[in-house]
Amino acid sequence: MLSSVLVAYGTTNGSTAQIAEAVATVLRKDGLTADALPARSVTSVASYEAVVVGGALYAGRWHKDARRFVRRHRRVLAGRPLWFFSSGPLDASAAERDIPPVPGVHKAMVRLGVREHVTFGGRLQEGAKGWVARMILRDGKGGDFRDFTAIEEWAARIATDLRAELGRR
Repeated sequence: MLSSVLVAYGTTNGSTAQIAEAVATVLRKDGLTADALPARSVTSVASYEAVVVGGALYAGRWHKDARRFVRRHRRVLAGRPLWFFSSGPLDASAAERDIPPVPGVHKAMVRLGVREHVTFGGRLQEGAKGWVARMILRDGKGGDFRDFTAIEEWAARIATDLRAELGRR
């Protein structure tokens, strides 16, 4: 029975963690078991039947914890239903159009047979870590651009796909 889903994420300031938690919450509401965990803390994915990996975007790259997670677990991930998400644009662009994965994420998607990737808007607020974040905030470009309705709809599609797969087993 397909029921156990890992939602692993790489985040610096917590925004991507909140997206991952929202995804896991929808999966649970749809009758699946789902754990949202920081990617750096996951030692094994063997007990999970499907995986969602999310990473915050920084300077055109996925968060290092998400990249390392995918690299470390690539053999097992290649044999599981797998989805990716990115979070990061600090404007409305993610809500207005499909933003393709950054090159490193695209390469991993092809290699691992990822079913879907989506980019969600990000959040950057006062107190964020890093000098680049502080510069962006100083320029008045922070804010919360996450669309939780879109996030929940995407998670519901994943749940539907997994339930359909369960029905075929």
